[in-house]
Formats: sequence, C-alpha cells, structure tokens
Amino acid sequence: MPGILDKLNNKDMISDEIIATDLLVTAKAAVRTYAVAITETASPKLHKALKAQMDEAIEAHHKIATYMIEKEMYHAYDIEEQINHDLKKADVALEMPVANK
Repeated sequence: MPGILDKLNNKDMISDEIIATDLLVTAKAAVRTYAVAITETASPKLHKALKAQMDEAIEAHHKIATYMIEKEMYHAYDIEEQINHDLKKADVALEMPVANK
C-alpha cells in the first residue's frame, strides 16, 4: 500500500527540516488558537482545560524549536544567518517542478 509520501510530486525534496518546520509552525498556531479561545470562554472549567492544552502546545513548540536549533535548521539567535538560510530554502522551492493539473 503506497504511503502518503508516494502521492507527493516532490517527495524527494521532503526533508527532516521541512517536516520540523511544519511542526513548528503548527505548534505556534495552536498556541495562538488556544490563547484566543481562553479569552473567549466564560467557563472556569473550560478555561482551565484550554490553559492545560495551551501549556502542552507551548512545550511542544519549545521541544521542536530546540531540536531545530541543535540541528542548525533554525537560527533563532542570529537573524542574518536565519535570513540567509531562508533565502537558500526559497531558492530550493523555486527549483521544485510544478505539478501538472
């Protein structure tokens, strides 16, 4: 049975960095979403549950960011290096073949 990567046109270009970046962005979005939800609820019980979920999302974000920093995938403390890194990734993305529709 073919896996999900078999269905991607550019599966050879999928890397640990791409997967980790996607996870990092998703974790960051989860934190924002929980924060908004917390400010919109009047129920103390729901507020507590959402806060616990947000804390888990913050911890996940921290773990992913730390992994990426250690693997030199993310340069959180060197903006110039991060810009150069992002420009290289953008060049790779521009070289990806376009899928036929």
